[in-house]
Amino acid sequence: MSAGADLPQRRMTLAASIVGAGASPHAWNWPGTKWNRFADWEHYKRCAEIARSGILDAVFVSDHPALQRDARHGPGHLFDPIVLFSAIAGAIPDIGFVLTASTSYNSPYNLARRLASLDSISGGRVIFNAVASFNPDITANFTAEEILGREDRYRKADEFLQVVKELWLSWDTPEGPEPTGPLWNETTARTIDHHGEFFDVRGPLNVPVGPQGHPVISQAGASEQGIDFAGKHAEIVYAAVLGKQAALDYAAALDGAARSHGRPADSIRLLPGINVYLGDTREEALRRHEAFHGAGSEDDLIARFLDRQREVNPAFPRSVDVDRPLEPHWFEPAEDQIGPVGFSKAVQDLVRTEEPTTRQIVRLVGGNGGHRVVIGTPKDVADSLIDWWAAGAVSGYNAHFPLLHDDLERFVQQVVPILQAEGVFPAEYDSSTIRGRFGLPDPRTTVPTQENR
Repeated sequence: MSAGADLPQRRMTLAASIVGAGASPHAWNWPGTKWNRFADWEHYKRCAEIARSGILDAVFVSDHPALQRDARHGPGHLFDPIVLFSAIAGAIPDIGFVLTASTSYNSPYNLARRLASLDSISGGRVIFNAVASFNPDITANFTAEEILGREDRYRKADEFLQVVKELWLSWDTPEGPEPTGPLWNETTARTIDHHGEFFDVRGPLNVPVGPQGHPVISQAGASEQGIDFAGKHAEIVYAAVLGKQAALDYAAALDGAARSHGRPADSIRLLPGINVYLGDTREEALRRHEAFHGAGSEDDLIARFLDRQREVNPAFPRSVDVDRPLEPHWFEPAEDQIGPVGFSKAVQDLVRTEEPTTRQIVRLVGGNGGHRVVIGTPKDVADSLIDWWAAGAVSGYNAHFPLLHDDLERFVQQVVPILQAEGVFPAEYDSSTIRGRFGLPDPRTTVPTQENR
């Protein structure tokens, strides 16, 4: 594919997940690697250095403040993201941070203060990925109460975001010469006087407005509540989107939700996850894909996929012709589903819009559902990324790699140069702040309507 005049004016954005030993559950003890690198600071630092060498916009860490019960695999979540990224910010310039934190089990004032501090110290490199925690194991580490239902979690998350956004903009420090009067007064350090269903916060924040106004807000969710929440608050949406048409439909839904909340068109950047499997040939990439799923062949990969579907959905048929298109109703999300609806809905949307067979879908979807799989040579992968981006389906990608830091390094050395040669990705950082790189407005210049305050 060659870049041309019909490509989007805004360049592609790229982030890299640096969670644990890699996206594969088999990465932690992969031959030739240090088994306990998931607990080694130098491992994360090296991943961030590699990402910066490829001019990637940011590195991503999800957060799950509970030890995983399945002890067969290394932990996917370990260090507190704020602590980890504070260390990286002091050691490595330029790279941004997609930093996950829970709206369910944090104090808005405390989290707003910590994120504003890191954003100021790093020069505007923070993206706050807001999640409403759904795992009962997490709940049990914070309270004896039962986990909130989906609607209650989103109501709490909505109020949480309202509070932190007001706090982040509550104290303006003077610009220019040294002030002759008080350093602040009631017009420059404003109480927010919030009294809501879940939180009571007076304010103002004791950290002033930062270099990009406030951290960029990211969110993931494809349920009806999640899309409405994103329309109200999100600037970046990190989501599971598996087909190009589904991505176009999802982007349109996000744009409609933003408009319904009084925000202008093009307010939200869609940054779906991708799982990247590289090889010198496509056959090599396919074998790596199988190996990192613990499968010895394509037939084994198919069997594992079908077993997983029957495990999570008792209505899934016991017998399936693997070379006939799948049925969308087999993947209907459960009404009482506790886990993220987004992953289930993404698979269903893919089946409905692209009609894949079982043999095809195992090469398009992560082993347990989840993010889109991209398999092939560096040119194959680059062309696939450009295809969705050039169609306007996405703004960029959050890339996951089966083995860290090896596959991240290969992506930076072999795929990024192709994207740069095609003119869709920069050869140097084009802005010091994340907002600048994503083409997002400064929130100090965006005055919300009274009904959305």
